[in-house]
Amino acid sequence: MPEKRPVLVATEADDVTADMVITELNRLDVPVVRFNPADIGADLTVSARFGTCPAPVAGHVRTPSRTADLADVRGVYWRRPVWPTFSTLGMHDARFAAAQVRYGLGGSLYAMEGPVWVNHPLRVAAADYKPAQLAMAQRLGLMVPATLVTNDPMDAQEFVSSHERVIYKTLRSTPYRRDGVPLAGWTELVAAAEIDETLRVAPHLFQAVVDKVADLRVLLVGRQVFAVRITSGLLDWRKDYSALSYDVVDLPGAIEKALLAYLDHYGLASGSFDFAEDQQGDLWWLELNPNGQWGWLEPHTGLPMSTAFAALLTGETT
Repeated sequence: MPEKRPVLVATEADDVTADMVITELNRLDVPVVRFNPADIGADLTVSARFGTCPAPVAGHVRTPSRTADLADVRGVYWRRPVWPTFSTLGMHDARFAAAQVRYGLGGSLYAMEGPVWVNHPLRVAAADYKPAQLAMAQRLGLMVPATLVTNDPMDAQEFVSSHERVIYKTLRSTPYRRDGVPLAGWTELVAAAEIDETLRVAPHLFQAVVDKVADLRVLLVGRQVFAVRITSGLLDWRKDYSALSYDVVDLPGAIEKALLAYLDHYGLASGSFDFAEDQQGDLWWLELNPNGQWGWLEPHTGLPMSTAFAALLTGETT
């Protein structure tokens, strides 16, 4: 019997969500090669050949315990990889080495033909701009709250004053520390009086608050749709997971169709979508996270999310 083709899982060392998918792949007896780009060196090697063999790319990725032939990889779960920073090198050498890893390791993997990517990093990058997300959602017929992206203080003050309540949201989540203390970019209410000339440093995202009764996290895995209603009473439910309650719900057909079209537009195999449900039961688009968290939802809901990811990565579903 021929050896089963492997799945690559690229992620950081501690990733419970990836562990759940790997458990399902193990149950299916699918070989898994798990690695983190930050381990490049003795714990991770890549060799790729071009122009010297019938296949466009040939070679392997190797860890101390596993090896995957690039021509045989059937799926790649690009979960939460960490790229090396080479802190022991000088600034210029470190920057040079880091670029070689991104474009050498990354480029060799991107050159593979055939694997299912969940999700391809280049596709994720294209889908990860909130202003473009808002425009695409509206094009697909979804309801989008009034939103302003600006670094003009006067425009921002006018926008905030013209709506009953307005929130500020980060345009991109990034690691942030102040006085050595890590800070989270929570969604926060903002008043016109808080806006001053410092706004000009960078664009900010302001959005009219939806008078919501609940939030929805909708996970699409291939063509499978898992919708969970999250009740909390919080402006930003991520602040306190202990305050959340969950209900599995069915999406209206038009919204489900729009979200599938959204993934198709960006060439994504999966995505986590957030909505706010208003007092009338209407759903308002908030955002897409191409690589959003879902692992904590499975034990609370019983939804077979990790099974769906394993099936997608092995090509057993679309």
